[in-house]
Amino acid sequence: MTPYAQPPRPLALYGPEFAADPQSHYRRLRRHGPLAPVRLAPGIDALLVTDYQAAVDLLRDTHTFTKDPRAWQATVPEDSPVLPMLGYRPTALFSDGDVHARYRDAINDSLALIEPHVLRAEVARVAQRLIGEFAATGNGDLIAQYARRLPLHVFVTWFGVEPGDAERIVNGIAGMFNSAENAATAYADLVEVVTALVADRRARPRRDLTSYLLGHPANLDNDETVRQITLIMSAGHDPTTNLIGNALLHMLTDARYAGSLHGGAMTAYEAIDEVLWQDPPLANLSAHYPRHDTEFHGVRLRAGQLLLVSYAAANTRSTHGPSDLAVRSGASAHLAWSAGPHRCPAKQPALLIAMTAIEQLTSQLCDAELAVPVGELKWRPGPFHRALVRLPVRFTPVDMSAEAHRLRAAGDAADGAPAVSNGP
Repeated sequence: MTPYAQPPRPLALYGPEFAADPQSHYRRLRRHGPLAPVRLAPGIDALLVTDYQAAVDLLRDTHTFTKDPRAWQATVPEDSPVLPMLGYRPTALFSDGDVHARYRDAINDSLALIEPHVLRAEVARVAQRLIGEFAATGNGDLIAQYARRLPLHVFVTWFGVEPGDAERIVNGIAGMFNSAENAATAYADLVEVVTALVADRRARPRRDLTSYLLGHPANLDNDETVRQITLIMSAGHDPTTNLIGNALLHMLTDARYAGSLHGGAMTAYEAIDEVLWQDPPLANLSAHYPRHDTEFHGVRLRAGQLLLVSYAAANTRSTHGPSDLAVRSGASAHLAWSAGPHRCPAKQPALLIAMTAIEQLTSQLCDAELAVPVGELKWRPGPFHRALVRLPVRFTPVDMSAEAHRLRAAGDAADGAPAVSNGP
């Protein structure tokens, strides 16, 4: 067995220092073996899996590990800021076996209603409308004005959320991922919005995913439906926002794009793929707990102990990356979508949204460049995500007023029509 040095104390994965340079933290952790102790918030420790093979083994081992956090949760203060992300709810994310299969079937069948060509057309329409709102100014923040608003519109449309509740959805999800003092309040507000939506659709079904989930053969009750929806929203909105933002930053700063978003040699797909390898928007998650005392990759584990997978660290390891053929057996061999029975069910819609969003923006603002030095960009704190605070750019102003007016009119007519094939 390789003799690894034992760290003197858990390494903090929260605060501005980690947010600014997570890869240096991962390099330090790798010196202590495939699993190393980390601190997610004051008083909340875990073991972080930083080795690719160990991560794959953990994600696939349903015999040794459970996804149910309740034994661990009993040892954590009720007001811990990580509980909105890690605390138990009756969802596919926190269940095993037949219970997991029941929830997962409802989610998979619902997402299958989203027709790719309809989704692409809807994303393109909304993208053009959003770009038109700032294109004439010659500058913009691609996070606040674009990457955050575009997935939001998709989720509002899919689930039939009232437009007035959209910001509450975004703020609730962001608060969860930030895992700061207001995390529990943010999650509670998200649940409140979705609870009201589910109650309304139970009484008055429509052609949206909320109504479909309520009518699914899994026979979900109202609370189970609320929890699956908040899971889909939280797993879909913030990571997709971050994927768009991180890929745009990659295109703006990588010399292979020839200094031009539109005219470079690399494509949006390649930029997204590289980000999923090197800077995945969901960096550390996949909580698992040993069912009993055991040894895993040379590390003794206690029953109920919290383990997280670092997709970001496992993808890159210490010397490996996208070009490492020993790890990268195919284009999808990275762990950004997780692996095993809890692999992300929304991979294809998320990729389609991100690629369409980037293609639409780069076709309109083809000479965009960063408006500040890259070293001045700020990253949102929190142990779970890799997320820019802002992405300020400047570009040659583009007059899209006539097109924007047409798209606004089309949007007013189309708002509320879900991008799904059919519903109950």
